[in-house]
Amino acid sequence: MAKAAVSTKSKAAASSAKKSAKKSAKKSAKKNRVVLAYSGGLDTSVLVRWLEQRGYEVICFCANVGQVEKYKDLEKKALNSGATRCYIRDVQEEFVRDFVFPAIAWNAKYEGRYLLGTSLARPIIAKHMVDIAKKENAEYIAHGATGKGNDQVRFELTAYALLPGVKIIAPWRDPEFNTVIKGRAECIEYAHKWGIPVKASKKDPWSSDDNLLHISFEAGMLEDPAARPLDRMYERTLPLSEVKAKRQKISVDFVEGIPVAVNGKKMKAAELLAHLNAIGFKHGIGRIDMVESRFVGMKSRGVYETPGGSILLAAHQDLEALTVSRDLLHTKNQLAVRFAQMAYFGFWYTEEMEALDAFLKTSQRHVTGRVNLELDRGNIIVTGRESAHSLYDAAIASMEADGGAYNQSDATGFIRLQALPLRVHARRAARLGQI
Repeated sequence: MAKAAVSTKSKAAASSAKKSAKKSAKKSAKKNRVVLAYSGGLDTSVLVRWLEQRGYEVICFCANVGQVEKYKDLEKKALNSGATRCYIRDVQEEFVRDFVFPAIAWNAKYEGRYLLGTSLARPIIAKHMVDIAKKENAEYIAHGATGKGNDQVRFELTAYALLPGVKIIAPWRDPEFNTVIKGRAECIEYAHKWGIPVKASKKDPWSSDDNLLHISFEAGMLEDPAARPLDRMYERTLPLSEVKAKRQKISVDFVEGIPVAVNGKKMKAAELLAHLNAIGFKHGIGRIDMVESRFVGMKSRGVYETPGGSILLAAHQDLEALTVSRDLLHTKNQLAVRFAQMAYFGFWYTEEMEALDAFLKTSQRHVTGRVNLELDRGNIIVTGRESAHSLYDAAIASMEADGGAYNQSDATGFIRLQALPLRVHARRAARLGQI
């Protein structure tokens, strides 16, 4: 009996040791977790497998910012490509409310033309990636942006601002990756090798990125700045040759600089922008073809379609002229250039941006009212505006008899005082024989 008891004890001890060893081995073999910005396209599907092959546990994240995508198939494809989980979040309302509408309130255009469509989408995507990284205890964040573009900066600056200890994996900057996968052909070969499904259709000679504010096109044939884009490239605007819609009257209502209604119908942020996108599409509104200055230093050519955003910006800018005082408006216009630069470069979560946001809120206190517009074959025509906060006084501005509201003779002294430095300068120049 004693011998049997000892044998049983030994077996139990051995079993316990094996379990402990397995736990220890499992613990030591624990993979580092990485949250990957995932679109389901060729590049990011390849990145899933590449990261998994290098020992990472890959957690994919796709933000629905309004892009056209088959979201039901996305999770399955991510898991089949090697991910352990795939998060898909619809952030359209947050995107328009917290990123697009503030940019509209600034009347922001990078280098005077670009309405910042991609620039505004990257910080919200990175923000949610950080949230998932915290939830999943992931040390790493990865993205498929190239080493030549702006997006790498936007993703990483946001990640560092919101999760200071985060580690970044950028495969396109990794020699181990880009010596093996140099471009699309190698991506396709790698995908076939690991059983990742790819479309067999011929690639259009450009790349695109879309969200609820715009769609952008670059690369391929567009790398020649003199090359005319093909008509079939455009997706958000009809070519003017195909516009059948007659001139259309619309109105846009704002409350403290924020669009709230179209033609008197109140809408939530994402719904309102989508509605104006549909209207702008049929009128061929919102095309931009430009050469811009990337943050990394090079010039690049981009083609953009921003129908709803173009309508909103025209309406907002007009209402602001009615309701914001001259000097405040001029100061804001100067700061808008800085806002556009910071948004384009990726400095969204900074103290300077917080200060600019505080200024914006103050400047928009009286930007409440309605703007009437007409849309006609690519044109946005403002036809009138009204506001209870208007600074326009017809009694003062009228060229007719003003009943004493404005004494025109006061302008004489005003002009002489403004001219004082000019007259002093002219006297000196005359004394020195310069005039």
